[in-house]
Amino acid sequence: MGQSKTKKLRTVNAKTMIVAIDIGKSIHYGYFRSTDGQDIKPFSFCNSQESYEGFWMKVLQFKCENDFQEIVVGFESTGPYAEPLTHFLAKKPVKLVQVNPMHSKRVKELTGNSPNKTDSKDPRVVADIISLGHALTVVVPQGPAAELRRLTQARQRAIKNRTAMVNQLHHLHFIIFPEFTQAIKRVTSKSALYLLKHHPSPEDIIGLGFEQLYAILRKVSVGSVRQNQVKALFEAAGATTGIDNGRESLLMEIKYLACCIEQESEFIDHLEKKMSHYLKEIPYSQTILSIKGIGEVTLAGLIGEVGDFRQFNTIAEIMKLAGLDLYEISSGKHRGQRHISKRGRSYLRRLLFFVALNTIRTNGIMHEKYRKMIDNGKPKVKAVVAISRKLLRIIFAMVRNQTTYMENYEQQYDNNLAA
Repeated sequence: MGQSKTKKLRTVNAKTMIVAIDIGKSIHYGYFRSTDGQDIKPFSFCNSQESYEGFWMKVLQFKCENDFQEIVVGFESTGPYAEPLTHFLAKKPVKLVQVNPMHSKRVKELTGNSPNKTDSKDPRVVADIISLGHALTVVVPQGPAAELRRLTQARQRAIKNRTAMVNQLHHLHFIIFPEFTQAIKRVTSKSALYLLKHHPSPEDIIGLGFEQLYAILRKVSVGSVRQNQVKALFEAAGATTGIDNGRESLLMEIKYLACCIEQESEFIDHLEKKMSHYLKEIPYSQTILSIKGIGEVTLAGLIGEVGDFRQFNTIAEIMKLAGLDLYEISSGKHRGQRHISKRGRSYLRRLLFFVALNTIRTNGIMHEKYRKMIDNGKPKVKAVVAISRKLLRIIFAMVRNQTTYMENYEQQYDNNLAA
């Protein structure tokens, strides 16, 4: 039985024009080459519509002069600096591909037997890699998928900012009232943030009196706070070991951080609502949500990272995108163990790992498979990674076949065959 391999540049032939670009923040370097070795000297162009149009006219001119039928445009992974140009080229009749920087570094050593790095050499190296067929197709998210990618990235940044502020708040408030978290465990709860904004010092809490403090916290927490918690907080405020010196300045910053954390949480909630809105515009989103263990926020991240599952022809392509493709190092009689490459999108890999953790819990859809792996001696982390790979295969198959998830499908399939 033949293996399904990641689709590389099988279309590179005598009629293919290779366009390599060395991406920079303000200046890019372009380079054209044909498969028979004809090329032009690398040239520079900048980030502007006029410069992009000039670059494209040069591409078309070189194509006409050499009678090419197809244009392949490749560049290294360079973060946000490539995005404006990528979106410009995505509207043109070209095939966009991406080159791994690790490959560039190694091929660069072969070119002239020197680690020399220049703006004129780099695009030539990218073209060499494309000619060898070691570049992968770039999927540019469009429409709702593009919005989900931006929303997911914004949510990651917001959570990171909120976590930093929460840690800072813990440190500052501990100086003036170290016993606070013994009574109220989470400083991000509504009760804690209210007190930190309006009554952050132990003296403020004592000044309210127990009855008024209890009434306020009952109202703010919608009845979830218990009387013994309030009593412990009130007693701790009366016997605190917090310092007095420099307290006013600390209180000012504590109030500010509490307000910022509250605003950041509201912003995260808003982002998640927008994710839910855009998911409804993606036809296969409900298909994937039928898998028990995948929620809307996770799915928004998956689609945002992949772009569109329907644009991939084989599961191997998505495995490589996620860095979940397997490799081994074997030589002679030595048989190496298989590992995942980790050369894809790290956040996509992390999302799948967390989904796997959800599905291997007791009563989870992958719990039995996970237990079998553990019983057969597979390490726990490797078992979770194996489940991640299986879930990605399931998602890809469901989108391709437009089906919903069916638990115990293999068992039901065997029963139908036996009937």
